[in-house]
Amino acid sequence: MGHSFRHRSRTPRPARSQDELDAMVRRMKSEQQHPDNYRDHSLRIHGLICAKCAREFDASHVHLLTVHHKDGNHRNNPADGSNWENLCIDCHDDEHQRSLLADYLYGPKEKK
Repeated sequence: MGHSFRHRSRTPRPARSQDELDAMVRRMKSEQQHPDNYRDHSLRIHGLICAKCAREFDASHVHLLTVHHKDGNHRNNPADGSNWENLCIDCHDDEHQRSLLADYLYGPKEKK
């Protein structure tokens, strides 16, 4: 009934030089795209309209428009916007709730 949790000894990782750490940080930063960048880009490409309910937005309400990654991978940000769709906050929430319900009913999809 009870679980035994034993401390696993880890072999220490070799120390990295400051140059190696700096290179790793530069690489990680170059791979990462700031969220505002792809959001702004998606809004320019797809316009200020929800792809699901077709609600149109103006500059005073653009904060209610979000970018949904079609494949669920927030790191997949092609410049042509093919993995993005602009959704209002209600439709975006609905999209993710449907995904959670589908995973519950049918099991999670396998990642490609």
